[in-house]
Amino acid sequence: MAEPMIDIRDLTKTYPIKRNLKDLIGGVRHEVKALDGINLTIEKGEILGLAGESGSGKTTTGEILVRLQDATSGGITVDGHPIGLKGKHDRKRFRKDVQMIFQDPYETLNPRFNVYDTIAEPLRIHGLKDKHVMYDKVIEALEIAELRPAEQFIYRFPHELSGGQRQRVAIARGIVLEPKVLVADEPVSMLDVSIRADILNLLKQLRDKFSLTMLYVSHDLSTIKYLCDRIAIMYLGKILEIGPVNDVVADPQHPYTQVLLASVPVADPDHVKERIMVDDEVPDQIHLPQGCRFGPRCPYFKPECLECDHTLRMVSDNHRHACVFAKDELIRNDVPKPVEVEEKPL
Repeated sequence: MAEPMIDIRDLTKTYPIKRNLKDLIGGVRHEVKALDGINLTIEKGEILGLAGESGSGKTTTGEILVRLQDATSGGITVDGHPIGLKGKHDRKRFRKDVQMIFQDPYETLNPRFNVYDTIAEPLRIHGLKDKHVMYDKVIEALEIAELRPAEQFIYRFPHELSGGQRQRVAIARGIVLEPKVLVADEPVSMLDVSIRADILNLLKQLRDKFSLTMLYVSHDLSTIKYLCDRIAIMYLGKILEIGPVNDVVADPQHPYTQVLLASVPVADPDHVKERIMVDDEVPDQIHLPQGCRFGPRCPYFKPECLECDHTLRMVSDNHRHACVFAKDELIRNDVPKPVEVEEKPL
């Protein structure tokens, strides 16, 4: 098999915390484990969706991948090259190959830069000096990002653009260097529903046009299902389930995945769905629970869950989950059945 475009191995990220004076004097070290030994591979041209609640470690994974943060341990290889590069030249080459689109289009654009300068800046940094070539590349990036005619946008400032237009400018800035990898951190969550599909379709087109490899970070399972080839479910720094999107959505194995999917609204007022009732409170990330991270909230919790080490079990060739039980072993008589909820229009 060909080497994957992205290979993440045993990646951890911890944040030290000094809680009080007693801890400082006593030398007690507290830390938050944002990532705890995750392993992922993404093939060339694949879009992998990373899903989970806030605090699960999704954004941290993306930021380490683009080197906005450094990992505590573990490693990442991009196109066969480890990303722990020290030299300035190697760092610039890496920045060219791996780009990121951020969540908030209102905060990621410099208000003092017009659209042309925003998109041209990466080209300047990477040594392009020919103004005619630079102009052509900026225009081409805007056209690909579907801001047409591009000439009408290049001298506008961010405050003169809508949220969707700003995000398209951010996408144009991300692709102008022709990267191999694009990390998209919830790129449509702050946009109007009416234009979300357009941005998702644009990301699909970019993958097809440039064979881009993408890591798509989102808490919205519906957008992941629409856009991505595979999905990885994260919770408290661990991957609990991973597989082809259609397989995971149709047959979720881990209870946490089942909870997430049960919470997705259905656009049918007559639809009656089952919701799995769980505790809303997430465990303390400093004092993580023994065994399965989802254990304290899981409606199917059993004593064996205390021995869970989150080893992924095979469901099929590409579908794996970290529960110590198979799906049909979870159900037992003393577990309350999911609540049927009839959804009605407002």
